[in-house]
Amino acid sequence: MAYAQNFIAVLFISFTFVSTSFSQSILGNSPQLLDLFAINRLFRHRKIPNDDALYCDSWRFTVETNNAGLWSIIPERCISFVQDYTTGDRYSSDSAAVADLSLAFANTVKVSNDGMDAWVFDIDETLLSNLPYYVEHGFGSQIFDEIAFDKWVNEANAPAIPASLKLYKELQQRGFTIFLLTGRSEYQRNNTEKNMVHAGYSNWERLILRGPSDKGKLATQYKSEKRKELEDEGYMIRGNSGDQWSDLTGFAVAQRSFKLPNPMYYIA
Repeated sequence: MAYAQNFIAVLFISFTFVSTSFSQSILGNSPQLLDLFAINRLFRHRKIPNDDALYCDSWRFTVETNNAGLWSIIPERCISFVQDYTTGDRYSSDSAAVADLSLAFANTVKVSNDGMDAWVFDIDETLLSNLPYYVEHGFGSQIFDEIAFDKWVNEANAPAIPASLKLYKELQQRGFTIFLLTGRSEYQRNNTEKNMVHAGYSNWERLILRGPSDKGKLATQYKSEKRKELEDEGYMIRGNSGDQWSDLTGFAVAQRSFKLPNPMYYIA
């Protein structure tokens, strides 16, 4: 029942793009306007053949809505598309839109004074951006290299996602208790905490990482179990933010869950 009641907030950017184009057509299709649109499309996708741009935008849509299911690497023809998306204004705009919707929901919650109103955050591609790592590893076009990624984690240099950092602080000001629930392992605790503080985050209630008993569990199971433990402690999980569906679904789900964009990788 809790799963059925949970509303997964996903930003359908492809639909927004189509809607915007339709609205523009209502204003009139003068030759000058059509020329302007053609020039805009040319420069926005100058590195990508037009058919690839359309294909990759639709592919990203299926990824974000989880219609793509299990996948391992991005299509080779979409490398430039994902690069342009993740390093451009659109990713920042999408992330900000999710944060705005998250805060709008948070403002409807009557937060008690007992500290039991919780908000759960994933870390990677939710609070911290690993884009500097993926710039050097094909933007998700290469098979995941755990050793190389762990080395990156140990550097503790991942920057904050600006919209998420702002949301994090706004939620704290409103009295929510913050839990960090990550798929990182316990041996990475010190470097994870160091990175979080360096990126501007502070005063979370608990950082939850995979311990020995969590090894081999799918992320959906592992994170569901950890949320259930919070519920058993008496916390009401009002919100949950993550870039993977496995951050949000399963059991012991939040009252509202919010999916951030991530076309670079998938975690079951």
